Amino acid sequence: MIGLIVVSAFVSCYIGLMRDPQPHRIPVAVTGARLAGQVQEALGDSVDVHRAASASAAHDALLHRDVVAVLRTGPHAEGLALDTAGANGLSTTAAVTRLVTGYAHGAGRHLTVTDTVPLDRYDARGLAGFYLSFGVTLAGFALAQSVVGLADLLHLRHRFTLMAAFAAASGLVAAAIAGPVLGAVPAPYLPLAFVLALLAAAAAFTTKMLATYFGPLGIPVATLLLLTVGNSTSGATIGTDLLPRGARTLSELMPPGAAVRAIGDISYFQGSHVLAPLATLVLWAAGSTILLALRTSGQTTPAPTRPQPAPVPHASDEDRSGPVMHASGDDRSVPDPHPYDEGRFAPAPYPYDEDRPAPVPHPYSYSYGEDRTVPDRGTAGTAVTVWSGGDAGRFTADPAPARHHA
Repeated sequence: MIGLIVVSAFVSCYIGLMRDPQPHRIPVAVTGARLAGQVQEALGDSVDVHRAASASAAHDALLHRDVVAVLRTGPHAEGLALDTAGANGLSTTAAVTRLVTGYAHGAGRHLTVTDTVPLDRYDARGLAGFYLSFGVTLAGFALAQSVVGLADLLHLRHRFTLMAAFAAASGLVAAAIAGPVLGAVPAPYLPLAFVLALLAAAAAFTTKMLATYFGPLGIPVATLLLLTVGNSTSGATIGTDLLPRGARTLSELMPPGAAVRAIGDISYFQGSHVLAPLATLVLWAAGSTILLALRTSGQTTPAPTRPQPAPVPHASDEDRSGPVMHASGDDRSVPDPHPYDEGRFAPAPYPYDEDRPAPVPHPYSYSYGEDRTVPDRGTAGTAVTVWSGGDAGRFTADPAPARHHA
C-alpha cells in the first residue's frame, strides 16, 4: 500500500504539474506609464507589471532578478523590445515571450526579443541546477536511511557527526563536479558548496528525524516530502510562475526549491535574493536536528543487568540446586545451616547471639547426640556437635574425615 501511495504521488506531482502550466502574475518591468497600462489591461493577471522610471532602472531590476523580463519601446517608435533572462528557466522565458508576442501582434507592433542573461553553454536546457539539487537531496536521504540502521551501534553524537561530515563532503564534491569539472553551473565554488552542504544536511537530518518520530513510516513520509513534492515543485522543470498557487507556496518552503533558487541566484544574478533560500535551508537543517536531539534525549536506556556468578558446584557428583538437606538417624530432613551464597558459605543461623561461635571452614560433619556422627554428604574434616535441645552447639574438630555419602 505504501509503495502504491509513493508511486501515485510521484506520477501525479511530476506529470500533473507539467500537464497544463499557466502563467500567473509573471513579473515584467515596463517603461512608460502609457505602455504599462496597455500591457496590464491586455494581459491581465498573467503578468505583474512593474512600471520602471527608465530603461536603466528596468535593466537593473532584470539583472537582480526582481523581474523576469523588461518591455520597452524599441529604437523606432512603432516597435517594441523585450529583454529576457534565460537563466530564469526556459519555461518561464518561453511563457513571457509568448504573452508579449501576442500583445505586440494584437497592437500591430514589431517585437524584438533579446536574451540579456543567457544560460551557460553547458546548461542549454537550464536543468543543471535541478539535477544538482536532486542528486544532493537523494544522497542525504540515502545517508539517513543508513544511519537509521546504525542506531544501535553508534551513539547519538556520533550519528550527528557522521551526517554533518557527509553533508559537508557531499557539498564540496557535488560543487566541484558541476562547476570546475563539467562547467555546467557558473557559480563560485565555495558559495555553491555551502548551499549544497546545507541542502544535504536538511535532507539527511529531516529524514532521520521523521524515521525517529514515525518509525517505519518515516522513510516513506520523507520520500513523499523531499523527493516527490519538494523536487517536483522546485521550479526548475516548470517555473514557479507557472505553477498552481499551492505548488508555488510549497516551492518557497521546501529545501529543494530553496536550493534551486539559491543556485540560480549565485550563478547568474550576483546572489541578489540568496538570503531567503539560505534561511529556508538553515531552518530545515537546524530545526530537524533540534527535534531529533529532543526526541532521542527523552528516551531512557534501561540499566544494564548485573551478571550473576555461575553456581559453585557441590563437592559430590550430584546436582544440588536447592538447600542442602542432611538425613538424621530417624529419617528426618535437617536443612543445611551453611547454604551457598555466591560461592561462599553463609554463617550458621544460631538463635542466641551470645553463644554464636566463629564460622567453621568446610569440610565438616554433624554429630547428633553423644557419640552419633552423621557425615556430611560430600564433605569432611570438621565435626559439628548438635545438642538434643535443637540449639546449635559447639563446633569440634573431626580428627578423621567423614566418608562420602552418595
